[in-house]
Amino acid sequence: MNLYQERYRIASNRKPGRDYAAQGRYFVTVCAQNHMSWFGEIRNEIMGLNAIGCIVADEIQRTTTVRPYVTINDWIVMPDHVHMIIIIDERDVTTSTATVETSRRDVSTNVTQLIPLCRFRPCTLGAIVNHIKSLCTKRIRAMGYANFAWQRNYNDRIIRSDTEYRRIQWYIEENPSRWTRG
Repeated sequence: MNLYQERYRIASNRKPGRDYAAQGRYFVTVCAQNHMSWFGEIRNEIMGLNAIGCIVADEIQRTTTVRPYVTINDWIVMPDHVHMIIIIDERDVTTSTATVETSRRDVSTNVTQLIPLCRFRPCTLGAIVNHIKSLCTKRIRAMGYANFAWQRNYNDRIIRSDTEYRRIQWYIEENPSRWTRG
């Protein structure tokens, strides 16, 4: 951990110099907070989703509709975590990387022009994962599960070859059969 402005911060696990909005394949793991088994259970090496798990599965599948430059064909919802291969495809960068601007209501009346604020880049891997997590959380809490939360951040790995891609596909597919937690 690093000390920044008198507060400890966990160092980023992102690869320095990597543009996470660039075309690429990423193996992503997102965990429920404290590894709580919110999403269902495994019986006879088969993952059975409960209502919360179905919401997570639905949001993963909807992501490709909302973000047409994203493909998520390989994924699995486990009892306490989710594995996905997120593929960011080429897209028209002139329409997909717009900055977020402050509205006139949110600025001082003495300001005569809007100043673009780059708060986040909407087409990055982080934006995609955070969008899934946010929508799931809203829907799950609306069902009455006020204590539901995701673990902060997520794990990712850049997939560099077709061999590695196939190995990760197999890992995702076989994950329920290797589950050892009760």
